[in-house]
Amino acid sequence: MVEVLRFKKEDLLAYVVKYMGKLGVPQEDAKIVGDVLLSADIRGTDSHGMIRLASYYGNRLRNKFINPLTPIKIVSETDTTALIDGGNGCGQVVSYKAMKLAIEKAKKSSVGIVTVKHSDHYGIAAYYAMMALEEDMLGVSMTNSQPLVAPTYGKTAVLGTNPIAVAAPSYNEYPYVLDMATSTVPIGRVKVYEKEGKKIPLGWAIDSDGNITEDPKKCQSGYIGALMPLGGTDIMRGYKGYGLALLVDILCGVLPGGSNLTEIGFPHEPKEADVGHFFMAVNINAFRPVIDFKKQMDHVIKMLKDAPKAPGRDRIYIAGEKEYDNAKYNEEHGVPVIAPVIEDLKKDGEKMGLPFDISPVSKENK
Repeated sequence: MVEVLRFKKEDLLAYVVKYMGKLGVPQEDAKIVGDVLLSADIRGTDSHGMIRLASYYGNRLRNKFINPLTPIKIVSETDTTALIDGGNGCGQVVSYKAMKLAIEKAKKSSVGIVTVKHSDHYGIAAYYAMMALEEDMLGVSMTNSQPLVAPTYGKTAVLGTNPIAVAAPSYNEYPYVLDMATSTVPIGRVKVYEKEGKKIPLGWAIDSDGNITEDPKKCQSGYIGALMPLGGTDIMRGYKGYGLALLVDILCGVLPGGSNLTEIGFPHEPKEADVGHFFMAVNINAFRPVIDFKKQMDHVIKMLKDAPKAPGRDRIYIAGEKEYDNAKYNEEHGVPVIAPVIEDLKKDGEKMGLPFDISPVSKENK
């Protein structure tokens, strides 16, 4: 059992803004970072939420591995495309602005594609894909990342967890929002298990000898051990996840002319992360009236949800549905953060002269 504390979103956001400000991040940029982090916790993706504020972003800003000013520069641009140099800034900031640019291009030219190089970890991939939903567009978001995944038949980490997110609007149903790592699990989920003192499920990762492990500490340390590609071993067709991970690396690294595979830095290494991103917005009205698209999406979703259920099951979910349910509950009851993360924030805050003195609205165990 682990204790979960719930907080008002505005209180946590205010703390993130002050925290990032202490490390030189401008207020408006800090708000973007905070919104992305809290969106992760609210949607139930706690592996990418407040757990990373001090342990990842704070640590790297303090050590000057991230430029707090995020000096973005457009390297090349057409009516439908752009390449951005993120200036080794905050990944959330450059990504928010890149997706905004993709959406603006889609408004004018039906589609917008923006690639980013020389950036840092950008949080949950779905956040940026979902930005397109606000404009009744299709959104796509991808990023390459630090090498944590072994290729099929390999035993060392070469690929990133390289997530893919796609969002499509609907009419009455929840929008379709796919947000998936191309590994069996993102590394943040392993860190959550480690924080909670749990073993990881068999099939998630391998140790340094290439054997499947339940120990979360044996698959996070650079080239010692690795996560497995989506699907797992070759008999479970893990090479499909391996292929998808490489696809993301091509779009996020090769296309913008950035770093790939083991060229990308680990958080504990004294170097820039140098990751790349890919964003796309598609204007549905360029193909057909958006209202017709959204109503047909409802029809497709209902067909899936009304399909016969397996024994003991009474509901079929659509990608993103559980996260929308989580968000609805957490926005009403408070943002959930596990106690070990709060303890880490308190310790880090003391060192910075920024006490974490926010009172939770409630406590529970899970």
